[in-house]
Amino acid sequence: MRLRKQELGDRNLIGARVEAARKKRGMKQKELLAQLQVNGVDMNASGLSKLEGQIRYVTDVELVALADILEVSVDYLLGRTK
Repeated sequence: MRLRKQELGDRNLIGARVEAARKKRGMKQKELLAQLQVNGVDMNASGLSKLEGQIRYVTDVELVALADILEVSVDYLLGRTK
């Protein structure tokens, strides 16, 4: 497992929670990327890494797809619930 070299950014609220939910499910980034593709979200490995590192903005379509795939609520990803 590689560690993040850059500090967390401030371009989204959901990155840390996406990473935590993905790891809790025992899912690798490649698996999440494959599920995003199935759900019509075109994202590459770099994009997902930047999203989790809060370096990249997240679209509403991506937000909904991530919540569905990770089986969490949009409110959870946004930090509005625990």
